[in-house]
Amino acid sequence: MNAFPALPGADVPAPALDALRRAHTAGVPVASLCAGAFVLARAGLLDGRRAVTHWRLADTLAARHPKVRVEPGALFIEDTGVWTPAGTAAGIDLCLHLVRTAHGAEAAATVARSMVTAPFRTGTQAQFIERPTPRTDRDADALAAVRAHALAHLDRPHTVASLAAPAGMSPRSFARHFQATTGTTPLHWLITQRVDAARKLLERTDHPLPEVARRAGFGSEVTMLPHSLRHGRCPQHFASHLATSPRDYRAAFRQTAGSSPIAR
Repeated sequence: MNAFPALPGADVPAPALDALRRAHTAGVPVASLCAGAFVLARAGLLDGRRAVTHWRLADTLAARHPKVRVEPGALFIEDTGVWTPAGTAAGIDLCLHLVRTAHGAEAAATVARSMVTAPFRTGTQAQFIERPTPRTDRDADALAAVRAHALAHLDRPHTVASLAAPAGMSPRSFARHFQATTGTTPLHWLITQRVDAARKLLERTDHPLPEVARRAGFGSEVTMLPHSLRHGRCPQHFASHLATSPRDYRAAFRQTAGSSPIAR
């Protein structure tokens, strides 16, 4: 169910707020678009929950609704059945994510192509806030080349130092410019790419889970940790990103896909 976009100070009819509360109580997923987070907040659906809105409105949302745990950096957030995205484009990201979750990556990619948009964006809305650009076009090209290389070799171990070397930067300088360009850290970006690669392998192949973990660059089937964090404390990245385990994701996808062929 979609809470319509609204200006932060706009009046919301009581029947609309009641309908949102009833839908959520009935277990229906509820989502807002951009400033629509204010509507969900007025309905009380964001109390005690994590939420996001456009970065220009994040402070206003936090001030007017102090019970809401506003996280201004994310493109979109889900908290116990309530979804909130950042700006208008992030609303598209959220819709594509919901399609991807329900029907798989190919369906989401088909919808994205028809909309002439990317099927999956990484990073946070911090990348769209005004900030210094990389020092030169050469720096930007070097960072793009590093990302392309990492994507082509996700199964290999990567560290900030190993990624910085081909860009001709120190690890500290590389990390700073990487975040300025993408809005996220090199490690977080790498984890997101590996989760996405694992998801595609689970959807499209019959590879055993340990092989999926290896090809995506994770350290184990159970935790799917990056090689560089295999011995450290770190959350289960696949579960933390997609709110399900790799095994359950594959089972749910195949149940949704029905008799769709699986590539080997």
